[in-house]
Amino acid sequence: MVEVSKKPLRLSASVFKIVIPPKMKAAKIFPIFVTANHQPQSFGASYPITNIQYPTMYVLASKSPRRQQLLQEAGLPFRIITQSTDESYDPTLSTREIVSYIAAQKAKAVFSQIEDHETIISADTIVCLGSTIFGKPKDEADAFRIIRALSGRVHEVMTGICLLSKEKEHCFVESTKVYFGELTDDQIHYYIQHYQPFDKAGAYAIQEWIGMVGIEKIEGDYFNVVGLPVCRLFKELKKF
Repeated sequence: MVEVSKKPLRLSASVFKIVIPPKMKAAKIFPIFVTANHQPQSFGASYPITNIQYPTMYVLASKSPRRQQLLQEAGLPFRIITQSTDESYDPTLSTREIVSYIAAQKAKAVFSQIEDHETIISADTIVCLGSTIFGKPKDEADAFRIIRALSGRVHEVMTGICLLSKEKEHCFVESTKVYFGELTDDQIHYYIQHYQPFDKAGAYAIQEWIGMVGIEKIEGDYFNVVGLPVCRLFKELKKF
């Protein structure tokens, strides 16, 4: 029989240790946010929390704070460079082709700014309800229209990822089905007014209030709905 102590567990700070690979100790990794006019701004420290040796430095071509946070928490060494990109596309493309194409355009927009040893990671996410594609809402009315359309229905979240280095390019798409329960008008208005989802494809974020009360289940990668399919990304990086 195993006895379980009822005494409160006290943790010493010395129990936890962040292990930084030797090659990275000399040069601490700080993501750098570079705007279109090439003025770098410090974004915050991003230390790998494992002893994994990465073969290259990565460049995240995205302004999304959610993607930045996911890469930081995954321990990937990266810096940030973004450039305004034309996101128009050929209407004859399929939804999978659209996200892949836009992700590639974002990567190519910053290609001239990377070093020989760096690999760009760019992404684009769309929400699809049948043949209808929802991007970011223009205003409150548009956000309400989008969420009302998603309410009580199943939609698909697709993220296109482009990996681009000086030697090669690889794009892939991850898809997740999201099952929304029925939402009242009051719930939709509450969410829009309190969470301002105007920078999010589909006008919602699964990790926010609406995800907790409105989403019944998903089929696929949760983090893909957040904005970056981290598990798939790491698999593709190993092969790149």
